[in-house]
Amino acid sequence: MKTHLRRGGLLAAVVACVALVGAGTAAAAPGDGSAYGLSVNVKLLGADAVKAGPFAAASTNGPTQNTFAGVNLPGILTSGVINTEAKRDDNSGQVDAKASTANVGLPLLKAALGNVGAKAIEATCVATQKGVTGSSTLVGANFGSLGSIPVTPAANTKLEVKIPVIGNVATVILNEQIKNPDGSLTVNALHVKLLGSDLAGAIGSGDVVISSATCGPAGLPVPLASGAGMWIGFGLLGAIAVPVGIRVTRNRRASASAAA
Repeated sequence: MKTHLRRGGLLAAVVACVALVGAGTAAAAPGDGSAYGLSVNVKLLGADAVKAGPFAAASTNGPTQNTFAGVNLPGILTSGVINTEAKRDDNSGQVDAKASTANVGLPLLKAALGNVGAKAIEATCVATQKGVTGSSTLVGANFGSLGSIPVTPAANTKLEVKIPVIGNVATVILNEQIKNPDGSLTVNALHVKLLGSDLAGAIGSGDVVISSATCGPAGLPVPLASGAGMWIGFGLLGAIAVPVGIRVTRNRRASASAAA
């Protein structure tokens, strides 16, 4: 009799392990998010290569908030305070990320456009169970001869930067939105791409990204292994494991009686 009960209890324990493994799978970590203020990787004509940043990087895995006092890269870029944030809600799975850079100046484009800058440049993204969205805001933007810039430009707005006789020397992408293979979305509020060809040598080659945020996809809502989900999991475990243990014991008893 005791042996029968132990075997029944062992099978119940195996079922319990299977149920808990399922609970662990259902409680997969929510999606990740990240943000940074500035990243520079350029080689200007007649100057050494400059690689700096990302500045004020933040992540849902920590630090979730970051601040940088300002950046000064002579002949390339200047900025004021950078603020970034990346957070997730474990209950809903929602992911939010934001990067804001104040008082931006881009002297690397001055030869082609004149004074270029903005009072504030911000990128945001949000990932929910419905999908991932993003947007960019440029406050007080001045792009010299390119004319007025909308405060909230459409996704992937491209502006060609030209120098007479030489031709295109750079491309400026506003509200750049990149759908990554893993389902996440990267939003770069402003991306300057120096073309770097022989004709474009009047400026140079490389990239400058100002205010970048990446989100998602969203994680699973209410992980099963915690809170109310945990008790639901144990309720299902009791409903499955206990009857199986009893049924196996009864079958063993019936076999023993028939043998006698």
